[in-house]
Amino acid sequence: MREEEIKKALEEKFSELYGNTEGIRYFFAPGRVNLIGEHTDYNGGHVFPCALSMGSYAAVKKREDKNFRFYSLNVEGAGVISAGEHDFTPLEDKQWAAYLKGVIWAMEKRGLEIPCGLDLVLYGNIPNGSGLSSSASLEVLMGSICKELYGLSVSFPELALIGQYSENNYNGMNCGIMDQFASAMGKKDHAIFLDTATLQFSYAPIVLKDHCIIISNTNKKHKLIGSAYNDRRRESEEALKILQKFRPIKSLGELSDEDFFALEKEISNPIIRMRAKHAVLENNRTIAAKKALEEGDLHRFGELMNLSHDSLRDDYEVSCEELDTLVDAARDLPYVYGSRMTGGGFGGCTVTLLEKDKKEEFMRKVAEIYERKIGYPCSFYEAEISDGPREL
Repeated sequence: MREEEIKKALEEKFSELYGNTEGIRYFFAPGRVNLIGEHTDYNGGHVFPCALSMGSYAAVKKREDKNFRFYSLNVEGAGVISAGEHDFTPLEDKQWAAYLKGVIWAMEKRGLEIPCGLDLVLYGNIPNGSGLSSSASLEVLMGSICKELYGLSVSFPELALIGQYSENNYNGMNCGIMDQFASAMGKKDHAIFLDTATLQFSYAPIVLKDHCIIISNTNKKHKLIGSAYNDRRRESEEALKILQKFRPIKSLGELSDEDFFALEKEISNPIIRMRAKHAVLENNRTIAAKKALEEGDLHRFGELMNLSHDSLRDDYEVSCEELDTLVDAARDLPYVYGSRMTGGGFGGCTVTLLEKDKKEEFMRKVAEIYERKIGYPCSFYEAEISDGPREL
């Protein structure tokens, strides 16, 4: 649906559910795709994501009392989810609206006043479980709604931190800052080069001309809460504690490749050693990839994408047969520069850099191989790099 069609659908449902639509406002927050720098954000490393044109939309209106009502056009069977001011229970709330409620909860924990409730209708066009950060999109959407609706003095980087805090502490997902930051700080036709240790960032223009970025969706949903994602974070923290005995570091992202290889023998557990190896080398790949992109060296950028996937598959062990099938099929094509999984892993999407005039052939050939091997179809989207959240 086009944006005007989405607004119309939201307004119609809002009227049906809540009555008077006078004074309703419309908001959008994007999803994201990460070009390179995976599982580095909670290890104090660099990431290189960009915001997408797909994301989460909401029609919303303030109430005069302290009650909140949420409805999603994507989860119609759930009906209207209602919450009073005391109905915010961290780690116990399992409904989809927990991502929105968690942000309200986190804002109040931060001393930001939410003086009244609201009615909200949501629509999202990010495929669920695709690894394109539908949860971060919801969190940044709710944060920007509260900022504008209640006149809160809070910056967009702060909205990203609030979203991360809510996902960590309300939803129990120990994610880093990348997803929320990419959604909150997106800039059209630019990737964000972010140092997650300091939150210093810069924008890098994405000038592809004769090339394009295709997102391939395995259509295998990943569920990260309660999964191996939290295990990877714990294993990385264990590696850091060991290496801190030999170097005065605060994060794995402070180490060069040479530093790591000089110290790796101190990590006796081979699993923990592999996790640290990925975190260190992936961070330095990301720094090199940003330089390659700035220099217009797309071949080098693609090589680094390939190395990233191999590390995520072998050292961090967050890939899966479906992701590997997409990556292998892509890499076998001569006009593909690089392909890798993107997002937390265990399903979701890959991101591929290729020659633009070959994109139809690419999608056809990869789709044939994938369905033959996996047994069901994949999906494709051409990445449209977008701005961050906005009121429509």
